[in-house]
Amino acid sequence: MLIAASRIVPATGAAPIVAPGYLICEAGMITGAGAGPPPGRPDLELTGGFLLPGLVDLQVNGYFGAELTDADPDDWAEVVRRLPETGTTAFLPTFITSPVEQTITSLRRSAGFVPSLAGAGWPGSRRGAPGASGPPGARVLGVHLEGPFIASKRRGAHNPAWIISPTAETIDALLATGSGLVRLVTLAPEVDGATAAIRQLTAAGVLVSIGHSDATAQQVSDAAARGAKMVTHLFNAQRPLHHREPGVVGQALADTRLVSGLIADLHHVAGRVAAIAFRAAPGRICLVTDAVACAGMPQGRYILGGEPIDFAGSEAAPPVRADGTFAGSVLRMDSAVANMVAAGVGLPDAVAAATRIPADLIARPDLGRIARGAAADLAWLSDDLRTVATWIAGEQVYGGTLG
Repeated sequence: MLIAASRIVPATGAAPIVAPGYLICEAGMITGAGAGPPPGRPDLELTGGFLLPGLVDLQVNGYFGAELTDADPDDWAEVVRRLPETGTTAFLPTFITSPVEQTITSLRRSAGFVPSLAGAGWPGSRRGAPGASGPPGARVLGVHLEGPFIASKRRGAHNPAWIISPTAETIDALLATGSGLVRLVTLAPEVDGATAAIRQLTAAGVLVSIGHSDATAQQVSDAAARGAKMVTHLFNAQRPLHHREPGVVGQALADTRLVSGLIADLHHVAGRVAAIAFRAAPGRICLVTDAVACAGMPQGRYILGGEPIDFAGSEAAPPVRADGTFAGSVLRMDSAVANMVAAGVGLPDAVAAATRIPADLIARPDLGRIARGAAADLAWLSDDLRTVATWIAGEQVYGGTLG
């Protein structure tokens, strides 16, 4: 398939925007891309808007009414099928703090009906992708465990009764449930046992992220030295920046070993502050939604981490616990990109933060870029950065008839 587009944002670090440009897809992969007119009559011509790599979200607690911790196969299929409406083509379902045995049950349930999770991820198509076994839709790249090894003082919406210190035995039990299923763990590096836990998780190939933490800058630096590479939802539920103690925020922005997730809904972090983060840590910000079950749904009461949250039914206010604590978001990934552009971040930088940077963090260089050898996961956004159409492994999974 030969695609011509008015504007392409490849997210490769080469030309920021190619206008016009083209790409060639074969067997679910990008086999060629370039600037200027296509080398032949295109099969598809995209006029206006922006053609991007598919968006990659490393923090999705739920969506479309389903909390993924407790989802059944039909719920999973609905989330996977519909996430491409938001431009998202790959994601990490996120399980927040629960009793360890309950988390193990959730992992076992997920692995049981998503057999390809432990391998290359849930492909976007029933055909044209090795090991295809799920419905057409977003790739599931593993599971993000956000807790339970966090600091009670910075727990946010997590239940304090279920927070524990890590032990080798507990980590072994979590990792043994569905080999390869756990891809990312958020923990507080200052809690008892965290130093050994970071080493153990890193040795097992799990990405360690610092979050829900009251750590000092030095403790964050020490965690990075032991293998931590990420900070979970920068500015939220962590020791803030102070001019005498940089805290988690200051170290995250200054330390080139760390990439920070950022909830770009303009509620968790003000637009001007988000723009400061992009300037302070160029190439080290990745956009996440931290979406919960009420995302894409009407006003009502939903569940997060086994406990109720209330949603007013508008993107003008995030869902909350009974005490008013923010409890995730209803953000779309395409809206995250648009919000950052509105805050003054350049479009290529905002796109990279939603594609290549998160893909590289979880060691998936085949995703998040428009380049030869990458998966043909694509999102076509309108001029106002709303998803018009989405392709996974070269097959259109969202949008009307084109061309």
